[in-house]
Amino acid sequence: MDFQFNEEQREFRALLREFVDREIIPVARDWEHSGRYPTEIVDGMREMGLFGITIPEEYGGLDLDPVSFALVFEEIARGWMGIAGILGSHSLACRMIAMRGTEEQKRTYLPGLAAGVRRTGIGLTEPDAGTDLQGIRTTARLDGDHYVVSGTKTWITNARYADPLPVLVKTDPTTTPAHKGMSILLVDAGLEGYEVTKDLPKLGYKGTESCEVVLDNVRVPKENLLGGVEGKGLQHALSALEWGRVNIASRSVGIAQRAHDEAFAYAKQRKAFQQPIADFQAIQLKLGNLSTQIQAARLMAYWAADAVRAGRADGATGMAKIFCSEVALEASIDAMKIHGGYGYSTEYEVERLYRDAILMSIGEGTNDILRTVVAKSVLSGETVVR
Repeated sequence: MDFQFNEEQREFRALLREFVDREIIPVARDWEHSGRYPTEIVDGMREMGLFGITIPEEYGGLDLDPVSFALVFEEIARGWMGIAGILGSHSLACRMIAMRGTEEQKRTYLPGLAAGVRRTGIGLTEPDAGTDLQGIRTTARLDGDHYVVSGTKTWITNARYADPLPVLVKTDPTTTPAHKGMSILLVDAGLEGYEVTKDLPKLGYKGTESCEVVLDNVRVPKENLLGGVEGKGLQHALSALEWGRVNIASRSVGIAQRAHDEAFAYAKQRKAFQQPIADFQAIQLKLGNLSTQIQAARLMAYWAADAVRAGRADGATGMAKIFCSEVALEASIDAMKIHGGYGYSTEYEVERLYRDAILMSIGEGTNDILRTVVAKSVLSGETVVR
């Protein structure tokens, strides 16, 4: 059993760390508090080719293996989790187009998306349908050579920049089960009736926008039906979410690692009773637990990424997303406790880590839902625990 990165992965991780340490960490706290959009960081990620991490090389992408994909989100989230969100939705949508799109759709969209000239996201969630995607109400009625799309999507990352935005719709709302009547349409930017109506206020996950999008009789060309066949939309979305869970697990590891780093640095320099608080056993117990849990979470995330590569991912990615997200929250809380009163201050990093960590247990499937996914995978024999 080999727990080592190959040379290419080691070099890639070093490149990512240098970028995060130079371009993200020095500005993250101030930009997050001011609500400033991280344009310069996005430009840097574009120059590094990171918008093409799930796009095949023939279309200009990097086509990263799943473990290298995980490294991207771990390292960027270590600097600022919200920035990882900009890449997250984009990468999932690109993966979906690359794997499920027609050749014409790939040629039309993927080169620009790989270069970061275009960006994208994914329009799944609705005000009344999140975990239960089969409950969506957005419809697409075929009218000649166009679909007429009506509905509302919410919590859409990159909504103002998406071109196209893959949108999950019901092309046949009468079918049973509902997923047989669900499809994904690639909605181009600038179409009449597509409107970003508001930004959703958030506790954390700053740096990227999360928006509500209204589609009011938007006419989408028939050739923008992903894959060219109706009724495959939910399958397309769920296959992309396997990579999404690796993304969330890895972001969680990045948050936890930053909490670890901040906690250790503070414990060594903060003194009480004429000695560093790191000398006290109560603090050492927290630091020891932090280190152990983070390393376990990291290995879980990489294991899940390798399971994606091997095509046996559902249970593994669910396990990793559950475990890593809960480690991130525990690590951020413990780091705040080690900082004492300063941990509650916006002058220190750890309060932001806490606000960002909470989302990790919700995004890409809530942890409670994923526990049932894991159980079903084990019961079916697809995932074996031994």
